[in-house]
Amino acid sequence: MSLQQSDFSKWYIETIQKADLMDYTPVRGCIAFKPDGYEMWEHIQEEMDRRFKETGHRNAYFPMLIPESFFEKEKDHIEGFSPELPWVTEAAGEKLEERLALRPTSETMIGHLYSIWIKSYRDLPVLINQWANVFRWEKKTLPFIRTSEFLWQEGHTAHVDEDDARQETMQMLNIYKEVVEELLAIPVYDGGKTPSERFAGAVDTYSIEAMMKNGKAVQAGTSHYLGTKFAEAFNIKYLNKENQHQYVHTTSWGTSTRLIGSVIMVHGDEQGLVLPPRIAPTQVVLIPVGPWKKNPGIMEKLDEIYAALKNKGIRVRLDDSDQSPGFKFNECELKGVPVRIELGPRDLENNQALLKARDEGEKQIIQLDEIISAIETELTMMQSRLLEKARLLRYTHSHTNIDTLQQLQQHIASSKDNGSIPGWILAGWCGNNMCEERVKEETKFTSRNIPFNPPITKNSCICCGEEAKHTVWFAHAY
Repeated sequence: MSLQQSDFSKWYIETIQKADLMDYTPVRGCIAFKPDGYEMWEHIQEEMDRRFKETGHRNAYFPMLIPESFFEKEKDHIEGFSPELPWVTEAAGEKLEERLALRPTSETMIGHLYSIWIKSYRDLPVLINQWANVFRWEKKTLPFIRTSEFLWQEGHTAHVDEDDARQETMQMLNIYKEVVEELLAIPVYDGGKTPSERFAGAVDTYSIEAMMKNGKAVQAGTSHYLGTKFAEAFNIKYLNKENQHQYVHTTSWGTSTRLIGSVIMVHGDEQGLVLPPRIAPTQVVLIPVGPWKKNPGIMEKLDEIYAALKNKGIRVRLDDSDQSPGFKFNECELKGVPVRIELGPRDLENNQALLKARDEGEKQIIQLDEIISAIETELTMMQSRLLEKARLLRYTHSHTNIDTLQQLQQHIASSKDNGSIPGWILAGWCGNNMCEERVKEETKFTSRNIPFNPPITKNSCICCGEEAKHTVWFAHAY
């Protein structure tokens, strides 16, 4: 049995360390992003930021320190985040009059400022996004997936009415789904969260949920309709066309660097990272092989290919180091470089090169006259292959034939006995929080979301057997 199958967490840690994506720091639960790791985040940022701006959103920045009194204005919010909040109590050698929290999210600070900025219906909608870091003092941490400090974006918008705000909520969820599937090649289920899984202070929370290669779930993005809860707490009112004061309706939405961890967990294999071309820091590596130093024509041709790929906007690296070809090949595998090109004296003589795609076993012989178009085609095909492989994995480990708690318990036990993945189950839920909690207590499976388009509809609750109000995905989750 491979390490990925026998100890997924150990495989994950070893993979990201060998790929040189991050390093640990002396601060518990806080990691340093090395250049390759951070560049993956930059590509996610670029794609999301472009889509945000196309839909009228603008970027801004808000303070990291939030007064304690701000949290107390929205009761559900402070109760939801209180256990995870790190506090600043002293500054310049003096005790502060009021504790300041390191932001876990910015609804309260932004609510305070929106109450000052918004006066009239002419000021609406307010469509703002922030790229920032946040803090949540996690008990159990895992690099990229769950850390005490992490990078994210958080959108905060204000609208004239519920319809407008709800349209915004769904628009942003759809953007998340498109980016995660198209850029990261990770299929997701979109749907609504159950009340117990809603964002603290939200009226409704929607999520996209992704299945990792070990069958666990990652909440890849969330979008919240906040109604007028924060508007009432922070007195965010506007004067409407009838000259009456109304509370705004607000939304918030966010994704984080846990998407990097998700890419690794969905696509990685025993050799290391397997990166979708669109997010890979290096998309193509050119490697001279054989006695290439004695044949200047090899480097001349590789320099020519390098320049042509750069001109196409492809992220390419030419490895002319003194390391052996075997070492270079292994490094490419560890780092998940999508395409490797090998060129030696005989290849040059025959006007060809070898192309190796990271996710394919065999090398291809490519004519040098066609190599640029062949690389472009391979990058496109690999992006599609990875998405389809991930969809197949999800389909294989999504179970729709489990209808009772006892069946779920038997399923989990048999999976453990035969070393298989329990995966996700689609089950009915009556809507009673006690039933949802019992499933969690007895199986450690939590509700992921109520999918908008479930493959089938369940009629009875998995726990009590009563009529199901919802069809829900349940799974072990990070």
